[in-house]
Amino acid sequence: MSKIKTCVSLYSLQDEYLNKRMDLGEIMRFVKEAGAEGVELLPDQMLKGAPEPDEETIRHWHSLLEETGLTPVIADVFLNTNLYKNRTLTKKECVELLEKEIRQASRLGIHLIRLVSMTPCWVLEDLLPCCEQYDVAVALEIHAGMAFDVPETKAFIEEMKRLDSKYIGLVIDTGIFCRRMPRVVRDYEVSIGTSPEVFDYMDSLFEQNTDFHQVLLKNNGQYPEELKQAMKSEHDQISVPLLDGYENYPYEALDDLMPYIKHFHLKTFEMTPEGPEYSMDYKGLLQYLHEHGYDGYVSTEYEGNRFTLAGCKMREKEQVAMQQAYIHTCLKEIQG
Repeated sequence: MSKIKTCVSLYSLQDEYLNKRMDLGEIMRFVKEAGAEGVELLPDQMLKGAPEPDEETIRHWHSLLEETGLTPVIADVFLNTNLYKNRTLTKKECVELLEKEIRQASRLGIHLIRLVSMTPCWVLEDLLPCCEQYDVAVALEIHAGMAFDVPETKAFIEEMKRLDSKYIGLVIDTGIFCRRMPRVVRDYEVSIGTSPEVFDYMDSLFEQNTDFHQVLLKNNGQYPEELKQAMKSEHDQISVPLLDGYENYPYEALDDLMPYIKHFHLKTFEMTPEGPEYSMDYKGLLQYLHEHGYDGYVSTEYEGNRFTLAGCKMREKEQVAMQQAYIHTCLKEIQG
């Protein structure tokens, strides 16, 4: 029997935070009021001094957890291997940076770290002693455009299976389960100069149960003639390369990975007034997870904010609340 729990990634509310409409306390209270059980933190963005915040910052975080009753589920970590202009970080430097993140997570009461996509797999074995000491697992995000066919992702999964530790796993971002091209992406891109015909082509791929990423793979990275004919503006040369980040995998792609999955990002581009997200079938995914006994969190991650049209207000709070309400409705029906 599954016990799927709800969470909100504070990535979803970053504009509210960065533009000082809400502080961390107000965001945490809003997340609780929206009905979430847990919270996903971006320490680099929302904790002064991260990954080595002072004791006052740690105390404030724990006071907010006590006040709201939210469970601290996961911390998002971004390993920047390109800190220097003339070289990438060494293995030792990468491991030392991630060990700081592990120690920070422990101080925050968090037992799981999301590693950004493309984190090199060769950090894992050296990280394990620190993970075990602080009881903090690390999990690579499987993200659209950087999913199962990417060599770095394949290598991470192979190393994860070889090490076979409860402290190494995966975070699945549901951008790999798009069933339609997000409408807000089309509206935004067309507003800044992308040809509508480009999105007509992208829509036709989803109607054929495929996606642009798969087409590029089959064509050795070359654009098909139909797409070339659709590209009519200079801006198309900039926008089209960004459109392979909306993939259309079947849920069965997760079958052999379920024992390793620690967390889910329920990517949200546009919750509709009718209930579902425009481009994704959350109910179908949640049913799949229920049938496979998933016992973990699904986290709202609103990304439609980056596609807000000029002159329009951000809808972060509204979209988070709408998704939480819809997910709770689905879970009540699926789990009882």
